[in-house]
Amino acid sequence: MPAQIHLLPENLCNQIAAGEVVERPASVVKELIENSLDAHATQITIEIEGGGSRLIRVSDNGDGMGKDDVFLCLERHATSKISSSADLFRLQTLGFRGEALPSIAAVSRLTVRSQTAIAPEGWELYVEAGTVKKANAIGLPVGTSIEVRDLFFNTPARRKFLRKEETEFGHIAELVTRLALCSPEVQFQLIHNQRTILNAPRQHKLAERIATLLGRPLLADLVKVDRADSGAGLVLQGLISHPNLHRSSSAAIYTYINGRYVRDRVVQHAILDGLRHLFPRGRYPVAVLFLSIPGAAVDVNVHPTKHEVRFSQQALVHDFIAAAVKEALRPGIESLAQQPLAVDRSHGNYGSYGGTVTLPVAAPLPVLVAPKVAAVAQVSEPVVAWATPATWAAPAAVAPFAGAYFSSLRIIGQFRASYIVAEDDEHLLLIDQHAAHERIGFERLRHEFHNGAIARQGLLFPEIVEFDFRETALLSEHLAPLRRLGFELEPFGPRTFALKAVPQLLAGRDNFVQLLHDLASDLGELGVSRRIEDALDSFLLLISCHGMVRARQKLSLVEMTALLADLDSIDFNAHCPHGRPVYSRLSDPEIARLFRRSS
Repeated sequence: MPAQIHLLPENLCNQIAAGEVVERPASVVKELIENSLDAHATQITIEIEGGGSRLIRVSDNGDGMGKDDVFLCLERHATSKISSSADLFRLQTLGFRGEALPSIAAVSRLTVRSQTAIAPEGWELYVEAGTVKKANAIGLPVGTSIEVRDLFFNTPARRKFLRKEETEFGHIAELVTRLALCSPEVQFQLIHNQRTILNAPRQHKLAERIATLLGRPLLADLVKVDRADSGAGLVLQGLISHPNLHRSSSAAIYTYINGRYVRDRVVQHAILDGLRHLFPRGRYPVAVLFLSIPGAAVDVNVHPTKHEVRFSQQALVHDFIAAAVKEALRPGIESLAQQPLAVDRSHGNYGSYGGTVTLPVAAPLPVLVAPKVAAVAQVSEPVVAWATPATWAAPAAVAPFAGAYFSSLRIIGQFRASYIVAEDDEHLLLIDQHAAHERIGFERLRHEFHNGAIARQGLLFPEIVEFDFRETALLSEHLAPLRRLGFELEPFGPRTFALKAVPQLLAGRDNFVQLLHDLASDLGELGVSRRIEDALDSFLLLISCHGMVRARQKLSLVEMTALLADLDSIDFNAHCPHGRPVYSRLSDPEIARLFRRSS
């Protein structure tokens, strides 16, 4: 019987690899810019024609390559960036597989020109469909220029899937933005059809680079993220928008791990988890965040484009990011620092974040104080008794702290029985009394709930629930955390559990079988689940919303004073749990302009 297995020719192997690495022109630009950054370039020029289908030229002033390296760089799996399997877990560079250039060359007409500082001459190599057609010595400045013409000219089936010129260039521009954001010390110039679209000079502050690439008006609503866990070797730094600034999609969330742009589901989920009940539902922040993590704790070699990673401790990383984001958005956290940005990609340390942004409130927050909550008579119809306006008690004692902003306001009165009108030394404020009391109630009730014993309600007849093998393994591993959340599960067979109790506050309100299936799915994908907490928060929000002071409800001066004091006693007092603002304020100059007066 003749052999059925045979070796593929090298050019076909490169075309197959190109199918993974070279999805569209932006993929080529990504690989070439990453090589320039790894070569320590401080100036990178990207020239595009026809959305990248006609021409892509990336030129840099980096280290350059000698004659031997110019030839070797077009061989599959030839790289200067790793030499052993151990290097895969201590990567300090962006590209490392050695597949990019031969893959690109296999589906284009490619020219490499490069010159080192010590060589007497540079070298030029012309390759067509993976075959070297010409090589010669040339003179040129130190650095490398790689020119890619007629992308997919020899694979028409791939070429027909390219979109319109404007669409493909849009992907390139977004790609350049991602790479330029994490390299403010590098000058980027992007040219399309001989027209300069972007010119980002070398900059010393992340805020300056954001202003150049994303727009200077954004800076007014950005706050600093800076959190470290020395035990786990985790550091998260960067900038994220205040809840006043949000987008309809997550496209403006730029995340980097050890200097590499990623769009990882664990990281994205963690950021959004930290924003829960701070941003309006379905809205997303503008964020540029850099996570530093020990190389042995993350595997970046799980996808050809290297946009996804795998963490050795997903739950730990997830909770660290969520806590860092939430902490950054607390009222009173200082805004952008003035220090210059010191970028060190080799260690994932992104230094300080410059800017001039201030937040409207500036007060550290004390420990939450539990509200007066009546016992739950029936789980299906809970009754929570909050202090009503008629019998409003004085605000509970809280730990004193400097700069209690809302308590320091001078109350002027009430507008339309819905808004408290107050002033500080420089501003006039309108405070939405319902939104304010809703946030107060929600934060205090959630704090009391999560810091006490979570009551369980036993089921009269245990429910037998069946799972698949994967779900069974995940739930078996997390029985103790599930019990702390109020679920009592006991193994009942190879793939079944007996559900004996559920969280009391959710009893009768959810399909717990489906919730447990969803929870197992989250545990499998993210190593952590927030579905139970989401469900509990939704229920606590329902309680707080129905127990709050309403609009069109007259308040006495004592009641308004107590409400403002309560705002100072809770976290995240700038927005209600639905994301609506609690207050709005006008400065003295803004009011003067309304009346066309000088301030």
